[in-house]
Amino acid sequence: MPSLKEIRNRITSVGSTMQITSAMKMVSAAKLKRAQDAITQMRPYAEKLQEILGNLTASLDISENALAASRPVENVLMIAITSNRGLCGGFNNNIIKRVNLAITGEYSNSNVSLLCLGKKARDAFKRSDMYFNTAGTGIAEDIFADLSFENVSVVAEFAMKAFLEKKFDKVVVIYNSFINAASQEVKEEQLLPIVPAVQENDKQAGDYIFEPSKEEIVEELIPKTLKIQLFKALLDSHAAEHGARMTAMHKATDNAKELQRNLKLSYNKARQAAITNEILEIVGGAEALNG
Repeated sequence: MPSLKEIRNRITSVGSTMQITSAMKMVSAAKLKRAQDAITQMRPYAEKLQEILGNLTASLDISENALAASRPVENVLMIAITSNRGLCGGFNNNIIKRVNLAITGEYSNSNVSLLCLGKKARDAFKRSDMYFNTAGTGIAEDIFADLSFENVSVVAEFAMKAFLEKKFDKVVVIYNSFINAASQEVKEEQLLPIVPAVQENDKQAGDYIFEPSKEEIVEELIPKTLKIQLFKALLDSHAAEHGARMTAMHKATDNAKELQRNLKLSYNKARQAAITNEILEIVGGAEALNG
């Protein structure tokens, strides 16, 4: 059985850890509110933009558009979005596992390049031959330090330029989609080539007069939609990260409280045993003197 001093030190240590996890939980809760507001405001706009593009492409052949050109998939650019920090449960590991699964499965016969947005993804794949170094591309090394549409647009423009130059035949993004504070869903979305929308049988395309023409509108919408889609993925991941960290720190705080309670019980038992032994020694000594 550990000594009373050791148990006291452990109780103090667990108490200090509990204060840290509780503070991290409150910080993540405050950041989650802002991040959640950002993604909930972005989603309707992104979905409406996708809907407009879908309505146009349903009655228009965009296969002639260079960004929609489908070709044999030999080179794949995979954009992996993680966080810069840990202590958020399986948030980052889920992305890393999904990337590895895609590399060994769907894209096992292709040359995969990994563009990592987030320090945890860079640390996981930096020594890999697939790691794509963003130096000289204009892409911010730490995009989460200033998560803005302008910085995200640089990434989307780089992906579009590389696709048009046929450096990559397919561009996909893997990220955590925010559902609520307690749950996230790993998603894999194809950015390029553009997949034309399929018009449902029960929905007839309206007869509209377009100014400018449909073709010009689609040419303008496709790059904007790609940028918005990537920006939404980063905002989703940002909100999901704070939700995952808040949940993880909440569980860690509860576990620390339970551990501290058990340690206090052990401490009281050890203290009572020590007092009992001292009383027995005193009684035994008194009886020896009387004898």
